[in-house]
Amino acid sequence: MWKLSWPAMIAMVMFGLNLFFDAIFVGTFIGEEALAGVAVAYPVASLAMGFGSLIGVGAGSILSITLGENDTGKQSQLLGNVNFLTLLLSVIYMIFGLLLSRTLVSVMGAEGEALLFGDTYFSITVIGAFFWIYGFAANMVIRAEGKMKRAAFIMGVGLAVNIAFNFLFVVVFEWGVPGVAWASNIGMVVYSALGLFYFMGNKTSFKSNPFSLLRNGEIIKEIISLGMASFIMVAMSLVQAIVVYNSISRHGSVFEMAFYGAAFRILNLMIMPVVGVMRALQPTIGINFGAQQIDRVIKGFWVFTLASTAIILPIWGIVMLMPKVILGTMIDTQLLTDSHITNFRIFMSVIPILPLIFMAFTFFPAIGNGKPASIIGMLRQVVCYIPAMIILPALWGVKWIYIGSTLIDVLLTGVAVVLVLIEFNRLRKTENVALKLTADRV
Repeated sequence: MWKLSWPAMIAMVMFGLNLFFDAIFVGTFIGEEALAGVAVAYPVASLAMGFGSLIGVGAGSILSITLGENDTGKQSQLLGNVNFLTLLLSVIYMIFGLLLSRTLVSVMGAEGEALLFGDTYFSITVIGAFFWIYGFAANMVIRAEGKMKRAAFIMGVGLAVNIAFNFLFVVVFEWGVPGVAWASNIGMVVYSALGLFYFMGNKTSFKSNPFSLLRNGEIIKEIISLGMASFIMVAMSLVQAIVVYNSISRHGSVFEMAFYGAAFRILNLMIMPVVGVMRALQPTIGINFGAQQIDRVIKGFWVFTLASTAIILPIWGIVMLMPKVILGTMIDTQLLTDSHITNFRIFMSVIPILPLIFMAFTFFPAIGNGKPASIIGMLRQVVCYIPAMIILPALWGVKWIYIGSTLIDVLLTGVAVVLVLIEFNRLRKTENVALKLTADRV
């Protein structure tokens, strides 16, 4: 767990810091209207990362399982199908993104200057869509080999480039929001290029054909099936953001939108160590499942869950004790009220239970069963989140965005525990039947 997790944790913390620094550059050097615009546009822009996750989680799950099974034939076809899906989804995303940029940002609840800033940010990031999608997909495939250090290095370099160009474009050249967007695109170009260079070398644990283009229906279907839960998680986060920002726009102010955007980025940064451990869990589960080591699969899940919880608790404690200091890095603390601080603490209170949900999301696709993870994602967003975020703020005000979000995650944690335990029981029964058949043959 530690060997695989620490490089991934560092990489994901850097990713979270990257979003955090983006907000600092925008909020400090451009203004709160710009921060609100970028905050509402970012969930739409992150849809590209969702497509990258769909491809990367699906292909990575297949790779881990086939490494355990020693299925070299399927491994050799994997990158060709990854390339095909990346090109296809990039073209579709770019066409709709460029045609509907302002409409999509407007749907998020942005108006006036915030809408102009958000539209500018999103339309520029759409231009780099291929690199956003390929970069994430390639990095997840590398992680699926268990090459966490290599994946972390690639991500780290891409993020460092992003931060450096943010400083250059925003602080030195004063390009404003376009500078933030172009810095992100340049970082993703470097991120993608390093992933491609790795596949071109001779250090992969499988036969890689980085420039091949294949359309194997069976493999593509399997990639989409296993990666769908990850995509739903991102896509439904977009739906969540649409509902939340529209509720805030209707019942709050531009500052409330900037406040929620800041709180969300802090939450996102805090859970990055958990995401790093989650990424390390995927090859651990997949390879052991492929080798039919069920006991190690189950033990691995609990070890990774408990470890990620222990890692995040001290960070959570610091943020809960000093919310004003943390929020002050992005927004004017003079505008913060006691109600804002209370809402922030409520929003953060759910963090100690999030590791279990994240590990469940990784566990199911890693054993070739993506449906339960998709059910959890759909249940959270469609069944619970959308109605709650529309009804509760209308009845009792903006604070219920934060209260409702916390209550939903508590409920979903219970659902995740039940589904995981049911799957453990099924795996044990399957293993016992296999052992009995082997014994009968002997």
